[in-house]
Amino acid sequence: MTISVSNLTVRIGGTDVVDGVSFEVAPGECLAIVGESGSGKTMTANALLGLSPGHVTADALLIDGTDARRYRERDWRAVRGRTAALVSQDALVALDPLRRVGAEVAETVEVHGRSMSRAEVGQRVIQSLEEVAIPDPAARARQYPHELSGGLRQRALIASALAAGPSILIADEPTTALDVTVQAQILALLADLKRRGLAVLLISHDLAVVGRIADRVAVMKHGAFVETGPTSEVLANPQHEYTRALLAAVPVPKTVASTPGEVVLEARGLRKAYGAQTAVDDASLEVRHGQTLGIVGESGSGKSTLARLLLGLERPDAGTVLLGSVSQGSREWSSLSERARRPQRGRIQLIEQDPFAAFDPRWSVARIVGEAVALTETSSPARVRELLAQVGLDESHASRRPSQLSGGQRQRVAIARALARRPQILVCDEPVSALDLSIQAQVLRLLAALQRDLGLAIVFISHDLGVIAALSDDILVMKDGVIVEHGPASAVLHDPQHTFTRQLLAAR
Repeated sequence: MTISVSNLTVRIGGTDVVDGVSFEVAPGECLAIVGESGSGKTMTANALLGLSPGHVTADALLIDGTDARRYRERDWRAVRGRTAALVSQDALVALDPLRRVGAEVAETVEVHGRSMSRAEVGQRVIQSLEEVAIPDPAARARQYPHELSGGLRQRALIASALAAGPSILIADEPTTALDVTVQAQILALLADLKRRGLAVLLISHDLAVVGRIADRVAVMKHGAFVETGPTSEVLANPQHEYTRALLAAVPVPKTVASTPGEVVLEARGLRKAYGAQTAVDDASLEVRHGQTLGIVGESGSGKSTLARLLLGLERPDAGTVLLGSVSQGSREWSSLSERARRPQRGRIQLIEQDPFAAFDPRWSVARIVGEAVALTETSSPARVRELLAQVGLDESHASRRPSQLSGGQRQRVAIARALARRPQILVCDEPVSALDLSIQAQVLRLLAALQRDLGLAIVFISHDLGVIAALSDDILVMKDGVIVEHGPASAVLHDPQHTFTRQLLAAR
């Protein structure tokens, strides 16, 4: 076995964050460890690389046949990259933004390549980039990470991890931040590496990803494995209630469309360019009271730019946005000055992808929500409590700061803050992409309930068609700034007309 672990325990501050887990991974095999954030998945992976911040004990900890239990830092440095390599979730963070991609890959070769000449290192860099199917590797090696797409960055990170020829690849949420089409490419690459004999340990909370590549799966909760077995058996016939709960949280398409109301937001012929790059080109849409418009597309397709145009945070180069229903007197929104627009901003509110970045970390939840309330009415503890109750939080959360909340709780606070001004329209930009499946399901149910109770119109932006299908009445598909398909959710999902939409559906 390439990896053999018995009774692995990681203790931090008196708490066992990994509690007696045992597993093996053979050459050419993929073991997936799945579970929610905080379950101990990453701590388990870190222990295999000597990166754990806690005290590690084990009855056996064999890395490529060698007992690593008494390894010191010097020993682990020889393991990292040479025997076992790590691919993390966010390539843009993992890659040095000040170094070219070729230099990033070369570092691994230089550290573990013994006495290779500069020319041999350069050849190995190009070979590593070719092995992960990066087109025109010589040109890409001269580029910086920000000049690459998300998929190419992740491939470059994998190339760097594989450059020294390790026998073990530890992939920690390697596809979470990627579009479905790019995700499919990375999974195909990992499957190919597995076929070449690499042992792959995959860390993920996405059961769909696990089902496509893993041979075996271990389900983790509170630091322990609650269920293990062949992937097909665990996913088809889960024995533990926690595994069943994870599977039940996988989004399912909405079956009953909401009753359409009046048009409350309309865009006509919107165009927005940044220099020579056209981000949105001739986009038109309608958003109706009580319904959800889902906008789906890859990164860079123009989704977020379109959202900013709808919110009035960007001024279009051409076209117009109308805010409000006909009965209430819709009005041109996009051409207003910021001063004229400010009193109306409460009618359309944004829920962002990362509430932790959007909140002041020094403020309590009560102050975060109360500040939004005070923009349109007198803020009071009672109104803050009412808003928190609407999103499923109780009074005890009001005194907490963002760092003291879970990811799902922070997203609920973000929704409460958006509701504080009693909006007609919510614009949700990737609000669940960073959440575990079970938390994601809770937030989606919350948004659906709020829409039903308050009659909200929702614009929901995502790269995940499964999430879009779970919430949307109508779906709009974007590619390269252009709306390539638009229609009722059932029609787009079951009878797609555009090639790109069919590609998105095939990649799920």
